[in-house]
Amino acid sequence: MELQIKNASGAASGQIAVADETFARPFNEALVHQVVVAYLAGGRAGTRAQKNRSDVRGGGAKPWRQKGTGRARAGSSRSPIWRGGGVTFAARPQDHSQKVNRKMYRAAMRAIFSELLRQGRLLVVDTLNISEIKTRLMVNQLAALGLVDQRRIVLVAEDVDRNLYLSARNLPGVAVSDVHGLDPVSLVGADAVVMTVDAVRRVGEWLA
Repeated sequence: MELQIKNASGAASGQIAVADETFARPFNEALVHQVVVAYLAGGRAGTRAQKNRSDVRGGGAKPWRQKGTGRARAGSSRSPIWRGGGVTFAARPQDHSQKVNRKMYRAAMRAIFSELLRQGRLLVVDTLNISEIKTRLMVNQLAALGLVDQRRIVLVAEDVDRNLYLSARNLPGVAVSDVHGLDPVSLVGADAVVMTVDAVRRVGEWLA
């Protein structure tokens, strides 16, 4: 299949041939959901921690003798029922990561790119070069492509240069990434994904 290419002014400037195996796959909702959940789970720190009765300082001596005081038996002042004692079911650091096979991840990315193309959310441009570091130039280029009203835009280039990154940094909802930095969460949540021709070729090689 072939994708239409637009230039910086938004006019058609040619076509690029891509593989149907990458950009014309049926959408596998269950697989995409599993990969997205696994990616979000991998970003969780899981660093919560509380002290149980063995972690709390003190409590080594028996508070009072076993019999004859009229009080309930007590073996440690750091029991969970005591003030200053440990937590009964103390939280521990957890690893929330989920295993996703490489073939599953690539299949999910192919399904995402294909769905973006079917819904008209994938746009291919010849270049994303910015002559100087100015947010206004980035806004003008997005306006020429008809993307001013889009809330979440992902700009994908094979190699992100300094001018492009700094010009788009202050725009809310606009993210810049290279092909290696793409993730399923940002692609699924994007209203528009703008890719250069070189980035499309690199994605085709990666997901072939």
